[in-house]
Amino acid sequence: MHRYFLLNKPYNMLSQFKGNEPGGRMIGELDFDFPEGIHAVGRLDATSEGLLLLTTNKKITSLLFQGKEPHSRTYRVMVKNHVSDEKLQQLRNGVSIRISGDLYYTTPPCEAHITPAPAGLLPREGEVAWNVPHTWLSITIFEGKFRQVRKMVTAIGHPCRRLIRVAIEDIELGDLPPGGIRELNEETFFRLLKLPLPASLSGSGK
Repeated sequence: MHRYFLLNKPYNMLSQFKGNEPGGRMIGELDFDFPEGIHAVGRLDATSEGLLLLTTNKKITSLLFQGKEPHSRTYRVMVKNHVSDEKLQQLRNGVSIRISGDLYYTTPPCEAHITPAPAGLLPREGEVAWNVPHTWLSITIFEGKFRQVRKMVTAIGHPCRRLIRVAIEDIELGDLPPGGIRELNEETFFRLLKLPLPASLSGSGK
């Protein structure tokens, strides 16, 4: 029986359980009894925070991020300075971001609006971005190029100061604290992600 979890990945933590990458903590260092074979579904940069899915089911990554149907990801993004309606519309329409070298990519239309800071969120120790002009945005995309959201807000002239993933489809971070872990049963996990239920749950498998 596979197991499914959601984690509020803290700042300065790598989205992996072990490895040789320098700097930052690993998920496996959290005080939790993880089952054997668990892995992260997709990644968040070490400096990004928020919702990260964990599972022992190796098929989830391809079902969620490599299937024909796109799946939404929603972020709360703190950016430098005040964002105008014109800049916000540019973001919604799509912007050109650099993928690598001279290769550029125009992002498809996305959902974006100005939003209050996430409830209960506090500045990190030594964080000064809150003391200078800034804007919190809610951005929903349906794909995930490398550091895409950061590149998108930079493209409209508002560099990212903090990035928190708050939802993947209907799985929401909610009030889970940084480092907090919540387990979901298989049926709920698939239903909230809008993935086809496994045969064992759909009634088609015997």
